[in-house]
Amino acid sequence: MRVLVTGGAGFIGSHTVDALLRRGYQVRVLDALVPPVHAVQGRPPHLAPEAELVVGDVRRREDWEQALAGVGAVIHLAAHQDYLLDFSRFAHVNDLGTALLYEVAVANRLPLRKVVVGSSQAVYGEGRYACPVDGPQFPDPRTLEQLRRGRWEIPCPRCGRVMEPGWTDETLVAPHNQYAVSKYAQELYARTLGRLHAIPTVVLRYSIVQGPRQSPSNAYSGVLRVFGSRLLRGLPPIVYEDGRQIRDYVAIDDVVEANLLVLERQAADGEVFNVGGDRAVTVLEYAGMLCELLGAELEPEMSGEFRLGDVRHIRSDVSKLKALGWQPKTGLRQVASAYLAWLQSLGFHDHTEEALERMRRLGVLRRAE
Repeated sequence: MRVLVTGGAGFIGSHTVDALLRRGYQVRVLDALVPPVHAVQGRPPHLAPEAELVVGDVRRREDWEQALAGVGAVIHLAAHQDYLLDFSRFAHVNDLGTALLYEVAVANRLPLRKVVVGSSQAVYGEGRYACPVDGPQFPDPRTLEQLRRGRWEIPCPRCGRVMEPGWTDETLVAPHNQYAVSKYAQELYARTLGRLHAIPTVVLRYSIVQGPRQSPSNAYSGVLRVFGSRLLRGLPPIVYEDGRQIRDYVAIDDVVEANLLVLERQAADGEVFNVGGDRAVTVLEYAGMLCELLGAELEPEMSGEFRLGDVRHIRSDVSKLKALGWQPKTGLRQVASAYLAWLQSLGFHDHTEEALERMRRLGVLRRAE
């Protein structure tokens, strides 16, 4: 069977392509090869030569028609992600692109056996918390006034006490920024149209995915590449808020296993699954781990800034995907070491300073009082 991987020349996509080829599938890639993910024009050297490449845009119907011809399944990973203010681009790429996938498939009566859609943990916003008095809560985002005053933790919406972050399952969503809104809208298009037109569809909500090939030229997201790029230049990692934010990191190899599992398992059809590392780590702990791995005697730089749209804490409950037979296997230090070694081999340019200045200029990155 031929599988189409959109965004297949990117980070998650290219690793998924490799795994599909090893499994004996024919693979076609649809990718626009645009910056900042792709800093150099042309076919990326890490994209397997056996994979057919269609350079095209998921916002163009004719590109979908070319890419979908003769395809039996789709792993849809093409997406726009950053922290900038181009709100409409999120909708155009993530939502229009997904709607067009189903539009072309239905109009041309394509016999798709499966569509796997890569979504994000971001759709949960702050996710599940526990108040010692009022029990489980799903709080609204922190207000700009709260962030300006440096009041980082989430108060209970009922009694005002500081709450404990919990593990968030697939039940409730509450997107807090433009990226999260677009990813949830993408899910709604995919699941609704898939169900309506009998196209088996699965949604995977990835936590923070890490590993080699995570583009160093895209400095707007990904703590491993941002911290790693600075540390390799002898500079301390820059930490927002107070660094005690809890995050959930998952290794690229574990994500690829999840992609192939739901592609091949009929029991996954119509479902949504979290794909996380099953561990909770603060930003400061993560920075300390990277310093230790590189032997860098540096303390994180506390900038006194916050990033508009960030959640305070988030960690995904992966028990639903575990019940299907999946298990995260790669340790945090193992995947960080692999990425740092890969980054060092590139002779990369650190784009962190330009990204920071641009975010400050646009008001995405702000200083607490």
